[in-house]
Amino acid sequence: MIKIAIDAMGADSGVQPMIEGTIEALKAKKFHPILVGSKELLIKEIPSKYANKIEILDANEVVQMHNKVQDAIKNKNTSIYKSIDLAKNGTVDAVVSAGHSGVTMSLATIRLGRIKGVNRPAIATLMPTVVKHQKSLLLDVGANVDSKPRNLFEFAIMGEKYAKDVIGIQNPKVGLLSIGEEDIKGNDVTKEAFIQLKQLDSFIGNVEGNNIFDGSVDVIVCDGFAGNIVLKTSEGVAESIASILKQNIKKSLFAILGAVLMNKVFKVLKETTDYAEYGGAPLLGLKGNVIVAHGKSNSKAIKNAIFQAISFAESKTQEDIKDTLVKYS
Repeated sequence: MIKIAIDAMGADSGVQPMIEGTIEALKAKKFHPILVGSKELLIKEIPSKYANKIEILDANEVVQMHNKVQDAIKNKNTSIYKSIDLAKNGTVDAVVSAGHSGVTMSLATIRLGRIKGVNRPAIATLMPTVVKHQKSLLLDVGANVDSKPRNLFEFAIMGEKYAKDVIGIQNPKVGLLSIGEEDIKGNDVTKEAFIQLKQLDSFIGNVEGNNIFDGSVDVIVCDGFAGNIVLKTSEGVAESIASILKQNIKKSLFAILGAVLMNKVFKVLKETTDYAEYGGAPLLGLKGNVIVAHGKSNSKAIKNAIFQAISFAESKTQEDIKDTLVKYS
């Protein structure tokens, strides 16, 4: 049975969404969860009917958002350190954390190590598209502020294999995020990366920001600086659209009636743009399966992050990444 370590202490809202999300996941899938955190606190919060279905590993210390990464990664008593160590020791198949993403990434890289051929790991995230039931995968979204052309080439392979093995896209199309579709567009890094990426059959060329959402490309490659801006901007736009709609609906009776009639459409819009629907972001390029969830994750987001961790653990993504990189070493 698949075993998942869940950092129960890292989320902004405390242990509640972590416990509730774990229980919701257990109702839908069979797996063995290990909640890592204060045993005294978790025992009080876990319903008695699930006490024998959820294992607890005691960890009394928590990484706070203001903690410096270089200091936090040395503390072996934190919930995230012990969670990563469970993966390192082979006790669990994957880790889910909604805590400090920088610490999670650093610990995972140091403790688990990189896949042979990977110079830098990358954080990938699922993005909504206008095509029903279709998502695009964007990476990197924050693990590497600066990237070399070779890094972008590796990101493309990692993203392609994850899209195929975990998301289930038969022949993923890979694009390089740039300021224009033409081959000559971009900066020195993307121009050189373009030349390297042409070796891949899956590479369709440069893509622009709008292509992330139009369903024309499955995997979008960029450095972590650009990717993180895209991610945060997208979240902000989605929230702004919802806020603008609510404000204007309240202004007139016709708008209210229209909102009632359009209720199903609004529901679909919310589901499409809500990060809780996607769960979390996989950390790719490591000898282990780690999902980084949003700090503000609710129980639904944690449930979906666990589902993603299970799919990641059951796939052969790491082997495929390693085998493909060997061909281009």
